[in-house]
Amino acid sequence: MNLPPLLAMVLLASCVPKQQRPEPPQRAPAAEAPPPAPAKPPTAALLGVSAGPALPALAEAEAARALEAFRISCPALVKRTDASGLTRPEDWRAACAAAAAPPSAPAFFAEHFELVQVGDGAAFVTGYFEPEIAGSRTRQPGYEVPVYRKPPDLVEVDAATAEAAGTPRRGRLENGIIVPYYERSEIEAGALADRGLEIAWAADEIDFFFLQIQGSGRLRLPDGGVMRIGYAGQNGREYVGIGKLMKDRGLLGPGQTTMQGIVAWLRANPEEGRAIMRENKSYIFFQELTGAGPLGALGLPVTGRATVATDPKYVPLGAPVLLQLDRPEANGLWIAQDTGGAIKGSNRFDTFWGAGPEAARIAGGMQGRGRAYVLVPKGTLARLDATPAQP
Repeated sequence: MNLPPLLAMVLLASCVPKQQRPEPPQRAPAAEAPPPAPAKPPTAALLGVSAGPALPALAEAEAARALEAFRISCPALVKRTDASGLTRPEDWRAACAAAAAPPSAPAFFAEHFELVQVGDGAAFVTGYFEPEIAGSRTRQPGYEVPVYRKPPDLVEVDAATAEAAGTPRRGRLENGIIVPYYERSEIEAGALADRGLEIAWAADEIDFFFLQIQGSGRLRLPDGGVMRIGYAGQNGREYVGIGKLMKDRGLLGPGQTTMQGIVAWLRANPEEGRAIMRENKSYIFFQELTGAGPLGALGLPVTGRATVATDPKYVPLGAPVLLQLDRPEANGLWIAQDTGGAIKGSNRFDTFWGAGPEAARIAGGMQGRGRAYVLVPKGTLARLDATPAQP
C-alpha cells in the first residue's frame, strides 16, 4: 500500500530497535538560520507551585502503607523524566535510599519531604477499584461478552506526527491513511469478531463495561479460579462519562450519581442503558496478568488504599500526595502511581481502593473535595526559586 511519506517514515522507524537505527547525518546549519531560543528553566512561579504547610502528624499504619507503595515507585523515580518539571531524577535518590530502612514511616516522610501546593490546591477526588466479575476463558452459554486483546491493526503514532499528518493518534490504516479505529458500538456489533482476538468471555455486559472504566480486574472462572486482566491498549476514541451524561438528562435523581445508582438504572432500562453505554466510544483492550498487579502508569504494581491516579503534567509520578478532604476515608497520604483518561488538570485525583465489595462500595461513591499538597524532596522549592528566569 502507498503511505504518505511522513507516516511511512514513522511506521518504518518503529519496526527497527532503537540501538539499530542509523544516526541522522550531521549538517551545518545555514548561515542565516538564528540559533534556537534557550528553553526556560523551570521556576516555582513558572510551574505554578508555592510552599505548603508543615507536614501534619501521620498515623503509623497510614504512613507505613504509603511508604511501602513509595518503595515500589523508587526504581522509576530515580530514572524517569518528571513531566511536571518539579523534580529531577537525582532529587529522589536520597529519599529512596533512606526508604529501605527508616526509623519509622512517619519520621521518614517528615525528614525527607516538604509540601508544595500546585495552583490553588483545591482538590476534587474520585475512586477506582479492581472489580471481580464472572468470566470464562472459553465461550460457553452464559459467557457471551468478548474480552479482546489489542488488535494488531491498531496503529499508534506520537502527537506531533499525528498533528503534522492530520490523522488520529490511534487508528487503523485504510488506503494508506490512518483513520479512526472502530468505536464501542462497532466493536460490540462484531467489528473484531472471528479474528482470534478473544482472551476471555464475560458473563455480563454492564459488569464488563465498568471493568473497562477501571482499566483492570479479575474474572471469576466457572471452576472457581481467577484470571487477572489488565490494560493493553485503547481504541483512541473519546471517553464519555455516562454518569454526568445521565445526570444532565435527568435520568438520575439526587443520590443516584454513584456507580451503584448508575448500574441500577442501566439494569432497570436495558435497551436505553445499552445505547447510553455506547455513547462512551472509548474501548479498552486487555492482556492477562500473571505476575503482581494490577499495574499502574509506571508499569509497577499499585497498592490499594495507597495509590492515587493523577495528571503527571502537574504531579510527579511516584511522588507522595497529602489529601485533606471532606471524605475522611480518603484523607491522608497517597502515592501518585497511576493516571486515567478522566484524570486531567491540577489537583484532580482518583484514589485506588483495591479489590472486593468494600473497595467497590467506597470507590463507587467517592466524590471528595478539599485540599491537596504534593510532597517533594526537601530543597526542591528553594532550588526552583533560585533558578534565574530567562527572558
